This record gives sequence, structure tokens and C-alpha cells, in this order.
Amino acid sequence: MAVAVQMIVREVMDIRQASEYLGISGDTLYRYASEGFVPAFKLGNRWRFKKSLLDAWMDEKSGVRPASPVAVMPKQKKPVARAR
Repeated sequence: MAVAVQMIVREVMDIRQASEYLGISGDTLYRYASEGFVPAFKLGNRWRFKKSLLDAWMDEKSGVRPASPVAVMPKQKKPVARAR
């Protein structure tokens, strides 16, 4: 019986973790980061990728629109009759 290994996805990933998350090679991701094609930043001399920014970038590139927040209006109180 095989043991299921759950991949832990961190908020800040290195190039190897991010390339696995995106399903592309590390070399391709390195080139994309160097060209500014994907959202990334350098920490020292190493590329780092925030999962939330990658998710937003993928949504934007795939044409998925984020759900707009629904405005909830508070209930208005009825006017009170004046005391006599």
C-alpha cells in the first residue's frame, strides 16, 4: 500500500517549489522571472515567489475575474411617531 504524500504549498516559494506548483521547468520559470513575466522578487541572489501573487497572476492570464464583493446595506429603521 502506497503512502500518500501531501505536498505542502508555502506562501513564499523558491524556484523549485514554484516551478512544481506551476507545472513548468525550473529553467523556464527562472527565465520568466528574469524577464518580469511572472511576479517574483529576489531575496539576496535567489528568486522567490508568493503563492497569492502567482494565483492572482494565473487568474488574470486565464481570464478569470475575481468575484466582486457584495455590498450589504444595513436595515433602515422605521421612523418613530412623535410623542404627544
